[in-house]
Amino acid sequence: MTNQSSTKSSRPEAIWPGLEAGVPKPLMPYSPAIKAGGWVFIAGQLASDMKTGLAPEIRQKNRFLEGKLALESDYVLGNLADTIKAAGCDIDKDMVRIWQYFATNHPTVAEFEQGNNWPKISIEPYLRSRQKFVSNCPPSSSVGCSELMWRDTQLEVDMICFDDDHETKTYGVPSGMTLPPGSHTPALRRGDWVFLSAESALDWDGTNPDLARMGESSKSTMWFGSTVAKQTEYTLEKLARIAETAGTCLEQAVKAEVYIGHPRDFAAMDEVWKHWFPNNPPARVVVPYMGMGIRGSRVEIALTLLANDATLTKQTIETNDAPKQPGHEPQAVKAGNFLFFSTQMAFDSSGVLAEGMIRHPNAPWYGSPGQNQMRYMMKNVNSICEAAGTSVDNIVRRVCFHNDLQWFSDSIQEWASYFPGDRPVSTTIGIAGGPMVVEGANTLLDLIAYVPD
Repeated sequence: MTNQSSTKSSRPEAIWPGLEAGVPKPLMPYSPAIKAGGWVFIAGQLASDMKTGLAPEIRQKNRFLEGKLALESDYVLGNLADTIKAAGCDIDKDMVRIWQYFATNHPTVAEFEQGNNWPKISIEPYLRSRQKFVSNCPPSSSVGCSELMWRDTQLEVDMICFDDDHETKTYGVPSGMTLPPGSHTPALRRGDWVFLSAESALDWDGTNPDLARMGESSKSTMWFGSTVAKQTEYTLEKLARIAETAGTCLEQAVKAEVYIGHPRDFAAMDEVWKHWFPNNPPARVVVPYMGMGIRGSRVEIALTLLANDATLTKQTIETNDAPKQPGHEPQAVKAGNFLFFSTQMAFDSSGVLAEGMIRHPNAPWYGSPGQNQMRYMMKNVNSICEAAGTSVDNIVRRVCFHNDLQWFSDSIQEWASYFPGDRPVSTTIGIAGGPMVVEGANTLLDLIAYVPD
């Protein structure tokens, strides 16, 4: 099998569709798309003209006839298709992963406290729109969030595509397993890489949703009464079966995305994680306050893996020049020409907020916590990059979560200062304003960097 990373191994290159494509120019410092190593990273798109707010095309139409989410979906996906085309790819053939964020007033912080992660929205209008652009949707994550960067917008979508000589192979569910409807494939392989959709512990027969329930592993008695632990166990069992159908296994996972409700759910999830990944765990980003599309769900997990017969291998990256991770994950994992980071927040090696990251209570008007925390994280990111043989200016994808978007302005200015040339693609999401897993942190980063040959 040919290694696509070796055949497409140039430095990151920004793609700008241009005004003639009809895609609004980003207002903030990021690139619409970045090509590197045979991958194409697409920045988050919203239904904004990037000047006044909600795009005029949507404001001028009758929302009662078509529905606001449907109008936004057509606008966002159309711009994404144009951006991907400008990068030399096809949204229907070359997309390997998609993320969808839906802004909603639920769950509230109080509801997350109660273990209720239901966002109280229907995304059916979006799914109908997506079918116009993508006949066979790749592995997907759909989560609720509290706020997006432009007022009145409900939807943000970002993607990864491949620009290589390989064909995409998709895989259905294993025998005896039924997944919830969503019009996306559970597993996809492209060359050496395998992507799995975000899965929960939902267990049902596929015909009567009223009988759907959160499944429990046959081994779940080891977790006693912890709902989060039982759901994590069952979800990983499902992912292991799906991975097997695609010719891989969980030991080949290089990156995990874990969505939880309240930060207190982290500890139970992490305990199960240690049993499944006792050695060489994947890089892992854990995001709290995520609304989940299945009632009763407390955990959702998505994975990026190498195939069992891949020519690439995974390498754990650790350096003493950056803090230890607060959970059972390495600082980063390198595979081929890419470096996948675990959660970046302003923590120290004991898992608490680093000194100087918040304003002193007796001097509440001094200091810039948004800037300070980003500067601290980027110092650590730089050390991890150097340990992997790359540099900060080779970061290609950034997803940033703020527990209050008041921190965005100072944070993004500090971030942009590290990129004198092309900036990475970026998606910024506001999540419910409670404490992060590391109390006092206001920003969480999910990063991928390119590692030149």
